[in-house]
Amino acid sequence: MKFTELYQEMVSGTEILQALLANVSQAEARIKPSDADWSILEVACHLYDEEREDFREHLDFILNRQNEEWHVIDPQDWVISRKYNEQNFIEVQKKFFEERVKSLDWLIDQADKDWDTTYTSEYGSVSAGEMFACWVAHDNLHIRQLVELKRLQIVRITQPFPIGYAGDW
Repeated sequence: MKFTELYQEMVSGTEILQALLANVSQAEARIKPSDADWSILEVACHLYDEEREDFREHLDFILNRQNEEWHVIDPQDWVISRKYNEQNFIEVQKKFFEERVKSLDWLIDQADKDWDTTYTSEYGSVSAGEMFACWVAHDNLHIRQLVELKRLQIVRITQPFPIGYAGDW
């Protein structure tokens, strides 16, 4: 695994997330394309909770806390149980980016660790390298999701003008 390149992907992904979440009002952030889809606010809340309770925490279990028990998370349930779409969008962004800075600082301290280290629990086995790679890929998944939500926002705010000339989506 190329730690430096993966770390830089996370830094770049953070900048992209900041740009995608900028200049979105609370009302706009709450719009859901359908009942089954997430809003921009729900994505931001999810990123915040995953930052604190999943990726950094579980990577720390793998690298530094092998004697501790892996805790269960339920990100799909959190959307409803934690009332994501009712949260304050500005506050959620602030908290997420504060946690991301902590994560990036923490990751630098882990750079020389053995990324082949594996943690095994009743849920299966996962290596540190796999967890870090999944963290970066998770950012990319939600960057794509936010780009799609931003495009829907553009469609709404440009009405009555069509955007077909821009190209096929």
